[in-house]
Amino acid sequence: MVRIRLRRVGRKNAPMYRIVVADSQSPRDGRFIEVIGQYAPRETPTDGAKTGRLSIEVDRAHHWLDVGAQPSDTVRSLLRRAGVLKVRHEARVASKRQVGAVPIRDDSERGAAGDD
Repeated sequence: MVRIRLRRVGRKNAPMYRIVVADSQSPRDGRFIEVIGQYAPRETPTDGAKTGRLSIEVDRAHHWLDVGAQPSDTVRSLLRRAGVLKVRHEARVASKRQVGAVPIRDDSERGAAGDD
C-alpha cells in the first residue's frame, strides 16, 4: 500500500519533515517515491496558523490521493490545514449533487409542450 507520510530531516532539536509518498513497508527515513511538501513545526508561521511552516505541492497531493495513497494521521491533519482535503470534499459533494439533480422546467416550457 502506498502511504503519504512524514520523513524527518534536520538536526538534533530542530526537526523538519518532508511530506513523502512511500510504500508502507519502507522505513520512516528510508526509500520513498516522491517528495510532495515540507513541514517545519518550529518555524514561525506566516499565514497565522498556530504552529509551523507548511508547504505542499497541491496538484501532486491530489494526484496521489486520486490513485489511492493513504495519508498518515499527521499528514491528514496537515493536508486539512492546507485546504487540500476541503477542495476534494467539495468536488466530491458537487459531483454527487449534480448526478442526483433534477432539471427545473420553466412555465414557458410546460406551456409549449402542452399546446400540441
